[in-house]
Amino acid sequence: MPPHAAGGAFDDAPGAAELAADLIAVARQADRQAFARLFRHFGPRVKGYLLRLGADDAAAEDLMQEVMLTVWRRAPTYDPRIAGVSTWVFTIARNRRIDALRRAPRLPDDIDDPALRPATAPAPDAVAAAQQWEQKMAAAITALPAEQAEMLRLAYFDDRSHSDIAAALNIPLGTVKSRLRLAIARLRAVFEPEDKP
Repeated sequence: MPPHAAGGAFDDAPGAAELAADLIAVARQADRQAFARLFRHFGPRVKGYLLRLGADDAAAEDLMQEVMLTVWRRAPTYDPRIAGVSTWVFTIARNRRIDALRRAPRLPDDIDDPALRPATAPAPDAVAAAQQWEQKMAAAITALPAEQAEMLRLAYFDDRSHSDIAAALNIPLGTVKSRLRLAIARLRAVFEPEDKP
């Protein structure tokens, strides 16, 4: 999921409201300055995300350009009620990476290659254990104070940087970090006893 650096050159990154306003300006008026701001914000983040998805540097650069061109062209289809700008942009990036992998030439199949053998279905007890873990995690997050649960969602599910969260919520960066630390500590307290003998 999408990739923001915490600190450094991204510390003065625009918040979610500014990104949404820029995207709406691109959609409604083909505003080039708004698009330039979106490009400066998302270009390096999208490229980093594509690198983490396994693209080499040249492919990540090309795909990032495709993604940003798609953002320009499809801006009128963006609906802020459905997703945040970051989620929308990184979904486009993920889809472009999948499309690129599908277009890549395939090597001839080696029928003796163990990687080509069908995967065995997971054992029923493993499936049940995974489902129980997911339910326990969902319950643990729901039990957190609302502000800590929100920090987890923004940082880990929306993949927003700490400074981006602070700007979006208009709270100090230290508050974001301390709420995340508290949330993670509470989750550890729920899960770590299982790992102890």
